[in-house]
Amino acid sequence: MVDINNREDIILLVETFYQQVLADNRLNYFFTTVAKLDFEKHMPKMYDFWESTLLHSGTYAGNILRVHKELDAKSPLRKEHFDVWLSLFIETVDALFQGQHANLVKERASSIAMVMQLRLNDNNGLL
Repeated sequence: MVDINNREDIILLVETFYQQVLADNRLNYFFTTVAKLDFEKHMPKMYDFWESTLLHSGTYAGNILRVHKELDAKSPLRKEHFDVWLSLFIETVDALFQGQHANLVKERASSIAMVMQLRLNDNNGLL
């Protein structure tokens, strides 16, 4: 196995991960029913996000917290959703890659899931 080294690796990771998410009945409705995503437009944003997060490309421009806050308002995102999301993400990384970047992207995903849960449950109006 190789490490995550470039955008092509990110694309493989993201596409494989989203196949898993869309096959999971605990999560897929957020994407298909609640957000009603246009995957042709959504996927390049996810490539940019993870490429920026892991490889510091600076290609992502957006506010993931705002997007998830809006999604949460339509259908609450619960701890179990984040747990499933993170588990599928880690399983996908482990099936495809190994190395420093692979470990780092799993750490970043875990941090993102934790911060997202904390911020979505924040009643202090800071969002």
